[in-house]
Amino acid sequence: MALNSINPTQTKAWSKLKEHFEAIKDDHMKTWFAENPGRADEFTIQWDDFYVDFSKNRISSETMSLFKELAEELQLKDAISKYFDGDVINHTEGRAVLHTALRAPENMEVLVDGVNVIPEIFKVKALMKNFSDAIINGTKKGFSNKTFTDVVNIGIGGSDLGPAMVVDSLAFYGNHLKPHFVSNVDGDHVNEVLKTLNPETTLFVIVSKTFTTQETLSNATTIRDWFLEHANQEDVAKHFVAVSTNTAKVEAFGIEPSNIFPMWDWVGGRFSLWSAVGLSISLAVGHDNFESLLEGAHKMDTHFREEEFETNIPTVLAFLSIWYNNFFEAESEAIIPYTQYLNQFATYLQQAIMESNGKSIDRSGKQVDYQTGNLVWGEPGTNSQHAFFQLIHQGTKLIPADFIGFTKSLHGNKDHQDKLISNYFAQTEALLNGKTKDEVIAEGTASEIIPFKVFEGNKPTNTLLINQLTPESLGKLIAMYEHKIFVQGVVWNIFSYDQFGVELGKQLATKILHEINTNSLTKHDASTSNLLKYFMKKN
Repeated sequence: MALNSINPTQTKAWSKLKEHFEAIKDDHMKTWFAENPGRADEFTIQWDDFYVDFSKNRISSETMSLFKELAEELQLKDAISKYFDGDVINHTEGRAVLHTALRAPENMEVLVDGVNVIPEIFKVKALMKNFSDAIINGTKKGFSNKTFTDVVNIGIGGSDLGPAMVVDSLAFYGNHLKPHFVSNVDGDHVNEVLKTLNPETTLFVIVSKTFTTQETLSNATTIRDWFLEHANQEDVAKHFVAVSTNTAKVEAFGIEPSNIFPMWDWVGGRFSLWSAVGLSISLAVGHDNFESLLEGAHKMDTHFREEEFETNIPTVLAFLSIWYNNFFEAESEAIIPYTQYLNQFATYLQQAIMESNGKSIDRSGKQVDYQTGNLVWGEPGTNSQHAFFQLIHQGTKLIPADFIGFTKSLHGNKDHQDKLISNYFAQTEALLNGKTKDEVIAEGTASEIIPFKVFEGNKPTNTLLINQLTPESLGKLIAMYEHKIFVQGVVWNIFSYDQFGVELGKQLATKILHEINTNSLTKHDASTSNLLKYFMKKN
């Protein structure tokens, strides 16, 4: 069964939330903390190795109670059941949404069209393990009988961003294989990567569900041509593998059937890193660590599926995001990880969140008359403190932020870690409290400078403190945001798992490429026609 279609703004709970918002919108969180000594405990969730403090938000216990009412009116529990049980919730494409099945234990049963998909998932994972082990330990060698030193993932979108982020995040756990990621169709990108590679010791992983994606196939063809300058056609089979559903096209490319890792249509690209799309992860950090990543995600799946809404981390974070987006009219949210290892995390979440919930048509096919989606951005702290934090502290825009930190560093440098964490805590405290005029005066500030040093404070943050960055904790963190996306989509009454907006540009690009190749323009708007004429004249 598909998800129900209920306009959230027509519910009783939404009306109550509007009234509640008007009553508290100008209140300062400092006052709430002063009036309620137990506020921090009340709005903190401790689960496994996660400590999630959401007390520095412009909410009260009434706010959270009303969100629970909203969840009940919108039948969120029913939606969660359908999500995990393999119902066709990607209605517009006629598919289940079952990336959660990819990290489920072997004894579970998940049905798609009446067939348990778990045995097939574990069969593919066994293939991934055997292949990864053989490459890492040197059993499987290149055409000149040398062991592999480099792995290049060739993909785009979900076939690139997820694996690239995880490999970068887990670099501490890496082995001798040096990972590379080629995504952009820009020829300068692929050629810069090729400059660093030895064809005798490089493995190429082509990731494309259909094996027709323009960017991926262009890069794969360029790389194969470069490879064949140093090797023979039959050597392609030893150096190229594919993750795809299109066996015929993969084999035509020169890849052996035994080196094809299957995908499933019930896994969307931006949620596919848990599948064979994660082969580059398995190669870069070892399959045991890849499995730990999956195990962590499954633990978060269980938490999300079973925990009550008020202590359910993804649900709480989703409600808070909706609160600021739809009531405070905040258009963006920042993701600030206090670890350099997560420097690609915000970039990954940009696709996961904005491609999922950037929709203006509701589940009944009608135009929405309320805001959906969020602009997502961010960089690691402390670098970001010296860049865009000025805007968050003293700008005119309300920007809620997630702060992600770890109690222990991986390399054990206590001096650096203490300085990092002191900044992490200090920023959320500063965003909460700000600095009053009296405090500025007390510092001896010249009178004409005083207005410039006053901070309003009252800026909302979530503080996520995790014991240590491990494959398991990273799996939990990624899954947490996946489920947050799902809850937001349910509340906004949109379909989160299609991406038709992505397809339009691809279709037009194919048409324009043909025009460039044949030097024959068809009808375009005046601007596009002029641009094409100028480009063709210069080439």
